[in-house]
This record gives sequence, structure tokens and C-alpha cells, in this order.
Amino acid sequence: MIRIRRSSAADGERAVQIWRDAVDATHDFLTTAHRAAIEAEVQSFLPTAPLWLAVDADHRAIGFMLLDGSSMEALFIDPAHRGAGVGRALVAHALEHEPTLTTDVNEQNGQAVGFYERLGFVATGRSERDGQGRAYPLIHLRFARQS
Repeated sequence: MIRIRRSSAADGERAVQIWRDAVDATHDFLTTAHRAAIEAEVQSFLPTAPLWLAVDADHRAIGFMLLDGSSMEALFIDPAHRGAGVGRALVAHALEHEPTLTTDVNEQNGQAVGFYERLGFVATGRSERDGQGRAYPLIHLRFARQS
């Protein structure tokens, strides 16, 4: 059973590991230099960020989400738990609090684009560069229907 809870300071290292494993499994479009730079950024803020965690029966984090109002700024799932409803559970939790949920997804991450589309998100725009100005196009999405 997947439970959702707030993160604590003790969860920081695990969240970074989930991010690292998830990115290594899905973001093969990143250059080595960009991957390293992004990880440095992540390590500087993620351990203390107010995350929502999906935890397994042993209370071990298996995924996380970062919300900023109605914007889902991050959603990462431990690759060992992909396809088990973890991401869906986190998004459902977010929608309980923010029914006008929006997010951005890397255009090159086809698996994530498909995931959001299956949940009922629709594209509202596109940016040629990510939030840090790197040439990784983003698709802007908003939740449009219940799935």
C-alpha cells in the first residue's frame, strides 16, 4: 500500500537518491556536464525542500513530489517502483489540494509526457529552454479532466 506523507530532514538523502536514480533511468537526453550541474543544484535545495513523499509498507520513500501552490515543480519515482501507481498516487494527492494543477515536463522525456497525458493533463504551451536556460524544451501542462 502506498501512503503519502510530508518529508522531514531525515528524508533528504533518500530524496536525492530517488532523484538521481530516476534521472539516470529517464533523462538520457542530458549531456554529462548538464547532468552534473543539475545534480549540484538539486543537492543544494532538495534535502530541505517541503516534499510530499510516497512511502511503502516499510515507510521507505519510493517517490516524491514538490508543489508550489498549484504548480507541481517535481515528481520523481524510484525506478524500482515505476509502473506501480506511485506517480498516480502522488498526482491524485496533489489534485485533492490543487484541482487546477499545472506542471512542466521535458519534451524529450516521452515516458513522462505519456504519463501526464494518460492522467488527463493537456499541453498549454511550450518553451525552447528549461528554467535554467538550457536547450531542453519543456511542455507546459495543466490538469483538464478526471481519469
